[in-house]
Amino acid sequence: MSNYIIYIVLAAIVALVAGVVLGRLLAGKARQDHEAQAQARAQQLLQEAEAQANRTRDERIQQSKDKFRQLKNEFEQESKRQKQALEQELTERRATVLEQEQSIKRLTETTQKQLEQLQRKEQDLETLREKLQTDAQQQRERLESQEEKRRISLETQQAKLQQKEHDLDARIHDVQHQLETIANLSAAEAREQLVESLKNEAQIQASSYIKDVVAQAKLSATKDAKKVVLETIQRTAAEHAIENCVSIFNIESDDVKGKIIGREGRNIRALEAATGVEIIVDDTPEAIIISGFDPVRREVARLSLHLLVKDGRIHPARIEEIVAKTRKNIDEEIVEIGERTIIDLGIHGLHPELIKMVGRMRFRSSYGQNLLQHSREVANLCATMAAELGLNVKHAKRAGLLHDIGKVSTEEPELPHAILGMELAKKYKEHPDVINAIGAHHDEIEMTAMVSPLVQACDAISGSRPGARREMMESYIKRLKQLEETAVSFDGVLQCYAIQAGRELRVMVNADNVTDDRAQELSYEISQKIEKEMQYPGQIKITVIREMRAVAYAK
Repeated sequence: MSNYIIYIVLAAIVALVAGVVLGRLLAGKARQDHEAQAQARAQQLLQEAEAQANRTRDERIQQSKDKFRQLKNEFEQESKRQKQALEQELTERRATVLEQEQSIKRLTETTQKQLEQLQRKEQDLETLREKLQTDAQQQRERLESQEEKRRISLETQQAKLQQKEHDLDARIHDVQHQLETIANLSAAEAREQLVESLKNEAQIQASSYIKDVVAQAKLSATKDAKKVVLETIQRTAAEHAIENCVSIFNIESDDVKGKIIGREGRNIRALEAATGVEIIVDDTPEAIIISGFDPVRREVARLSLHLLVKDGRIHPARIEEIVAKTRKNIDEEIVEIGERTIIDLGIHGLHPELIKMVGRMRFRSSYGQNLLQHSREVANLCATMAAELGLNVKHAKRAGLLHDIGKVSTEEPELPHAILGMELAKKYKEHPDVINAIGAHHDEIEMTAMVSPLVQACDAISGSRPGARREMMESYIKRLKQLEETAVSFDGVLQCYAIQAGRELRVMVNADNVTDDRAQELSYEISQKIEKEMQYPGQIKITVIREMRAVAYAK
């Protein structure tokens, strides 16, 4: 029984081992078959992948070739367009350059012609100057010859007069002896009567003689100076601009005033803060007043208001933008005005800062006279006088233009404008003669240049012309009153009236106390007192009027 069990167990083990071995054999064969199939499938998939990759590669290559051909065509077309545009631009530039070359050529020819004309004019002026000098020398020689002849004639006449005086003394001695015999009077008594009778006649003759001598002396002493000054004034025609401290901005309707004021006044406050002037909006119809002592600021405010009203958008940000833009435009205009002025006057080599200051003169006034017009006039006057006197015309004209440059300096130190202008001229390397003329035109420094007195004289001529400047009302009335009081202080004067803005003084005298000869003396004495005690522009004419009235009554 036990053996049977053992056999069964052994059989089972053998069967199990055989089954395991057979299973492994079958599994190995199945695995080999599966591996063969897998290898075949993998080989097929690999071939398909290679075929697909080849097709994809061919497609990509073809697409790349197509894209390359497209990009190449586009690049060629763009290159062609750029080449055409470049050729067109080069053609236009070439045409512009040719036109500029032609313009420069024409300008060069014009400049050459102008230079030739200037050279001819300079030659003509030099010839004229030499001729004038020759004529003056000949005139001087003729005058000296005439003076010598007159002196010889006077000596001859004096000798004759002495002889006649000697004969007259002898005759008088004989007549005196006869008169003493006839009239029973001594020579001393007769002399007293004669002196008393001739005293009034001698006074009248002496007054007339003094008047003639003074007039002749003044005429002889100032003849040449008057000639130069009068010719200079006649040859210079200048306009005078009278300016004040306010500008008027006209508007189409009063509705605009509300926009300018803004909500709670914010617009007008922003405008005043940005421009530095005072904007007055009152009941004046269709007008706004701009008040300020700086003309440049007033002009900036006026132009800014014009742009704001035209645009219609008025608010603080827009105001600041417009004011900044306008101020920039005004600065450019100032430079342009300065450049145009020096071109008109023919002045070259002026420093840019001085050119800018010359432009600022356009917006500055002195006693109501526009400073730029005044300086231009002084420059022309100086040039004319310098040409007449044979001095350096360029230095005279330059000094005349820059003599008031200190009035427009932005530094504003505590210095007179003449000294400040002189310092500015030194700073910007002006000629020493020009520097001295600027500093000495109000006698702050000593005159060392020949053109310095010309600048001073021309400044006085330009400022003292009738209507050139305004005087303060108080000083004007005070001067007229002082004129009348000066004339009334003389004996025999009844009334006195200052007329023609103080340029003529009419004096009424008492006909009973003042004779005709005394009236002539009185006009001379009044003029001398006015010259000594008063300061005034130009000259004052004194007219003494003596009226004799005969009154009778019919009863």
